[in-house]
Amino acid sequence: MIFHKIPETRPETPLLDSVDCPAQLRQLSSATLPQLAKELREYLLYSVGQSGGHFGAGLGVVELTVALHYVFNTPEDRLVWDVGHQAYPHKILTGRREQMPSIRQKNGLAAFPRRSESEFDTFGVGHSSTSIGAALGMAIAAKQKGEDRKSVAIIGDGAMTAGMAFEAMTHAGDNGADLLVILNDNDMSISENVGGLSNYLARLLSSKSYNNLRDNSKKILHDIPPVYELAKKTEEHLLKGMTTPGTMFEEFGFNYIGPIDGHNVELLTETLNNMKSLSGPQFLHIVTKKGKGFSPAEADPIGYHAINKLPDQSERKSTKPKVSTPKYSAVFGQWLCDMAEQDNKLVGITPAMREGSDLIAFSEKYPERYFDVAIAEQHAVTLAAGMACEGLKPVVAIYSTFLQRAYDQLIHDVAIQDLDVLFAIDRAGLVGEDGPTHAGSFDLAFLRCIPGMVIMAPSNEDEARRMLSTGYLHNGPAAVRYPRGTGCGADISTHLDPIEIGRAQKLCEGSKVAILAYGSMVEPAKAIAEERGYTLLDMRFVKPLDEEAILDVQKNHDLLVTIEENTVMGGAGSAVNEFLNSQYLSTNIINLGLPDYYVEHGKPADMLKECGLDTNGIRTAIDKALVAFGNPSNPITAVAN
Repeated sequence: MIFHKIPETRPETPLLDSVDCPAQLRQLSSATLPQLAKELREYLLYSVGQSGGHFGAGLGVVELTVALHYVFNTPEDRLVWDVGHQAYPHKILTGRREQMPSIRQKNGLAAFPRRSESEFDTFGVGHSSTSIGAALGMAIAAKQKGEDRKSVAIIGDGAMTAGMAFEAMTHAGDNGADLLVILNDNDMSISENVGGLSNYLARLLSSKSYNNLRDNSKKILHDIPPVYELAKKTEEHLLKGMTTPGTMFEEFGFNYIGPIDGHNVELLTETLNNMKSLSGPQFLHIVTKKGKGFSPAEADPIGYHAINKLPDQSERKSTKPKVSTPKYSAVFGQWLCDMAEQDNKLVGITPAMREGSDLIAFSEKYPERYFDVAIAEQHAVTLAAGMACEGLKPVVAIYSTFLQRAYDQLIHDVAIQDLDVLFAIDRAGLVGEDGPTHAGSFDLAFLRCIPGMVIMAPSNEDEARRMLSTGYLHNGPAAVRYPRGTGCGADISTHLDPIEIGRAQKLCEGSKVAILAYGSMVEPAKAIAEERGYTLLDMRFVKPLDEEAILDVQKNHDLLVTIEENTVMGGAGSAVNEFLNSQYLSTNIINLGLPDYYVEHGKPADMLKECGLDTNGIRTAIDKALVAFGNPSNPITAVAN
C-alpha cells in the first residue's frame, strides 16, 4: 500500500498493538507478517509526523525489521544497526511504541539506538560504518564465552563505502566467526539484479541442501587440488559470479547470498531462517527503497531523510511572516562558489555531506573541482593533503563530529607538513535533537593543541564569510568552526577580503567585568554587557590569541569571563588561562562552556540553559564569581544568587 500523506490521527493498528516485544511477535503466524508490516509502516508515518525525526530510512526497512525480530531470538541474538537512522521500526517493535512521539525531545527516546535505553539496543550508534566491527566483536565474545547466539550487522550501501566496514570484513573473513552481515542496498548502488531469478537463487544458495552439498564436496575434493580448485572456480564464476555481484564479498571470506527483495517479508524470513543455521561469516544482500510506502519520500529520498513534526492548528492559522535568515552552511556554500570564481586552484571536498554542508551549487557549477569521497573522513583529509602538495587549494567541508574520525590524518598528513588546507567545520556546538553523537563539543579543544593551526569562530554570518577568506588565503592549515542553523541575521558583505589574523574586536567598552566571548556566545554575552556596562571582546581567534587585547582587559577589570560553546576542558578559555599563567599574572577569571558530561538531546535553547549558557545562566555565573572574588558590581543580584 502506498501512502500519500502523513496521518494526523493515530491509525488503527490492532495487530501491531498486540506486539509489545519481539517474543510476542514470534508467536504470530508467518502469514500475518505482511499485515504487521503494513500497520508498522502506517504507525511509523504517524509517530514521526508527531515528533519529527529520521524518516525515509526507517520506511525502507520495515519488512526487514519484522523479519529479523521474527527469525532471531532477540535480544539474546544481537542486532547491530549501522548509523541508526533506520532504527525507528526496531524501537517500535521492542517495547517503545507508545513512547515514539517523544523521540528526540528532552527526556524522550534517543534519535539512535542506545544501550542504556533498551536491552534490544545492543550497540550505541550515530556515526556510520561501525556495525560490522561491533557485531564481529560480539560474535568473538560469544565464541570465547561458549554462548550459542547470533550476531547480525545491518549496514546500508552508503556506510559500506567507509574503510572501517572493509577493515572489519577482512578481519571477519580471517577469523571465521559466526557473523551475518546484511547489506541494505537502498540506492541500487551495487546491483539492480532483483527479480524472480535472483530470489530463486537466494533460496537455493541459502538452503541447507545446497550448503551441505557444498561443504561435503569441499571435504571430498580437498585432497585432489586440481579438481578442488576447478570446482571452486566453477561455483564462484558460473553459479555465483555470473548471476550475483557477490564475488567480491566471497573474496573477503563471506558466503554471499542475494540480492533479494527487501520488501518481501516472506522471502526475508525464509532466507534468514536458512542462513541462521549456517556457520562462519555470512553476507545477505537485500535491495530496498528508501521511503518505501510513502510516495513523496520515494520520489525525494534525500529531502525526506528527516522531517519536522506536523504543525499544530495554532501554527497553521498563524499568518505572521517568517524572517528569512541564511543558515551558516548557506553562507559557506555561497562563499565557496564566489572564491572558486576568483581562484581556479580551489577544490571542494566532502565526506558524503553535499546537502548538509550546502555544496549543491558548487558541485553543479564546478563539477570537475568537486570531490565527494563518500563516508570516508580519513581519506577526505589525506586527499586534501595530497592535493595541497601539488599546489591546489583544498577546502574540506566537514561536520565537527565527523572530523573527529580523521584526527590522525589532520595531524600527521596536514599539520606536520604545514599544508595549505582549509577546514570548514559545520555543526559546531550543541546541535539539538540528534544528541551527544552529533554535538560538536570538542573541536576547539582538539584543534588548538595542534601546532601551526589557525582556528576561528565567527559570531555572525558576515564574520563567517570573512573568516573563510582569511583561512583560505592563509598559507597553512586553518579551520573555521560555525554552528548549525542560522545566526543573528547580520548583513553579509559580498567581497572576499580577509581579517587580520589573531585580532579580537571590542564590541562594548565598560568596567569591572570583561567578557571574552567566542563564536555563538557573542550574542548572549552582548546582551549582558550592554545591560550591565561590561566590556565585551569578540575574540574571533582561538589560535592565535589576541594577547594584547587579553593583557589590556586583565589590567583594567576586576573579573575576566570566557564563554564558548565548546567543552571547558582544554577549550578556548583554557587557552586564555594558559596565556595569563605564562605571563605570571594572577587574575580573577572564570571559564564558561560545555560541562564535563554528555548533554542529552533536546531543543538547543533548553540544552544551552542546562549548561548555563543562556543569558540568565551567564548572569548568574558572573554574579556568583563577583561575590566569591569580593567585588560585587551588582550587590542585590549577587546576594540573591
